[in-house]
Amino acid sequence: MIFIPLILAHLLGDFILQPNSWVADKEQKKGGSIYLYIHILLHTALAFLFLWNFNLWWIALIIGVTHFLIDWAKLKFQTPKTKRTWFFIDQIAHIVVIGAVSIFYFPYFKWQDFFNPENLKLFTAFVFLSVPSSILIKTIISIWTPITIEHSKLQTESLVNAGKYIGILERLLVFVFILVNHWEGVGFMIAAKSVFRFSDLAEAKQRKLTEYVLIGTLLSFGIAVLTGILVKI
Repeated sequence: MIFIPLILAHLLGDFILQPNSWVADKEQKKGGSIYLYIHILLHTALAFLFLWNFNLWWIALIIGVTHFLIDWAKLKFQTPKTKRTWFFIDQIAHIVVIGAVSIFYFPYFKWQDFFNPENLKLFTAFVFLSVPSSILIKTIISIWTPITIEHSKLQTESLVNAGKYIGILERLLVFVFILVNHWEGVGFMIAAKSVFRFSDLAEAKQRKLTEYVLIGTLLSFGIAVLTGILVKI
């Protein structure tokens, strides 16, 4: 298997062995930065080193060439406003290339092995616990939504869609804890969220809002626990 060694080489080359000064120089000079080419040579060398097989030199070359093309596109098209977006595009593109090389040039991987009933069950559970569960919970508790002036003020102090993403992350973490038989992790998460979330609401003297959030939280945890149990059956 070459996927893990290539991922390790990528992590070292892109994060550990790339100083901030290189990044700043590349963003300023773009394709004219000498550090862009040093960075590409480093990635190629690391890929070759971790493959540890001279016959696979062409894979290291593919990694180097595609890394250059992806980084060049990122430097050319990113702006201060889109820098965060291009970071994720850049990293995803590198991982896709590594995955493609690993799969298509080494047919140890069979797609029918990936799409087996067990993997499909896990994938379906992860998808369900993301946005679908958020919509389900929001719909269930909508009849109790406390529409007050104070509620509106509290909402303006929160990050946009923060509650939605916190809910998704907590359900996925609970699901993983159950899959690996660490139920104590679920208890720790409930306790941690109670401390950070409900203490703030209690101080704000928003009883209706506190009860509303509590119902949503218990539903969120309950759905994740039930999903984990069903998957393990």
